[in-house]
Amino acid sequence: MQRKKINFLYLNLGHFFDHLFMLIFASVAALRLNDEWGMSYAELIPYATPGFVAFGVCAILAGWIADKWSRAGMIVIFFIGIGLSSILAGMANSPLQIAAGLTLIGVFAAIYHPVGLAMVVHGRERTGIPLAINGIFGNMGVASAALLTGFLIDNAGWRSAFYLPGVISILLGLSYLVFIRGEKATEVSDASAATAGKSAPASKPRHVLLRVFAIIFFTTAIGGLIFQSTTFALPKIFAERLSDFAGTATRVGWYAFLVFSLAALAQLVVGFLVDRHSIRMVFASVALLQVIFFVIMTQLSGIAALVVAIAFMFAVFGQIPINDVLVGRMARSEWRSRAYAIRYVVTFSVMASAVPLIGWVHGNWGFELLFQILAFAAATIFAATLLLPASETRPQGA
Repeated sequence: MQRKKINFLYLNLGHFFDHLFMLIFASVAALRLNDEWGMSYAELIPYATPGFVAFGVCAILAGWIADKWSRAGMIVIFFIGIGLSSILAGMANSPLQIAAGLTLIGVFAAIYHPVGLAMVVHGRERTGIPLAINGIFGNMGVASAALLTGFLIDNAGWRSAFYLPGVISILLGLSYLVFIRGEKATEVSDASAATAGKSAPASKPRHVLLRVFAIIFFTTAIGGLIFQSTTFALPKIFAERLSDFAGTATRVGWYAFLVFSLAALAQLVVGFLVDRHSIRMVFASVALLQVIFFVIMTQLSGIAALVVAIAFMFAVFGQIPINDVLVGRMARSEWRSRAYAIRYVVTFSVMASAVPLIGWVHGNWGFELLFQILAFAAATIFAATLLLPASETRPQGA
């Protein structure tokens, strides 16, 4: 039991670093490189696009290798590979060089979601709370990216924002390798179908599976657009709209950290609810809250913008575990990594397209139009959730 808890901790730390690494450049571009390299924010952020494309596309391969070889082994590769890639990104002296480093980060970051989440849900009947805890670690990675990067920019230079997490991740990977060598493969890795046991859900009618997975992939795509737009752009939004009391990179980072940290608690709330109530009801409520708060945020600045930012990020982060719970309930263990891989290919492919969209919208119309677009996107998620079959979205025993 103790080793199982330690393994769960490693998986949670992996989720933390996965999102941390993917958002370091967002703060670096917004708070330093635009001055140091003489490029506008809109000109810089497209160089992050290949990394987000790799983040999505490579998930399929990572999930397939994990199901055929070893999920725990893939987590070791994730920690070490993403750490080395971050160090390389920190050495960049031109936009093309940093784009290459960010692409490598995306390749190794793609490993975590299909592999780590399959390990989190394995052997559990109720997966909402474990996924919520794991999701909070991921969200804290999002939050810490802005805070840590802003602090390091002001005190040690932007390169250190890539170097320090890179070294820590490599050390974690080496320690996890030592850990799994002292554990039986079936206790750490869920690489064999023979270990499926009670975690394998009962067979569902084909038409139900197709319907639910179609809704999962649609809401995943739109949710990816919303998640990426809010998390990537928030440092820049705060730099513009909180200028009266957030005039330095460190302060912008602190306020972004505050918002992301408070919003991360949404996953615990939602995880608790989906373990006890219909996912359709919970999902629809979360989507509707997103619509309301994005509309309100359109013209706000100052303290009001900070408060509403906490509210809409609470709703955005609250959506994250819902699709993962649905996949866990619908997919059998022997192909669950691949199911999560497909889900995250959709998510991260859309997230990649969101990066140039943010630059284009901001460069031409500002963030007011972006929030209008996000409100419309959330409304389409709300409509899709109403099509979920209620009988298939209730937890066991409910």
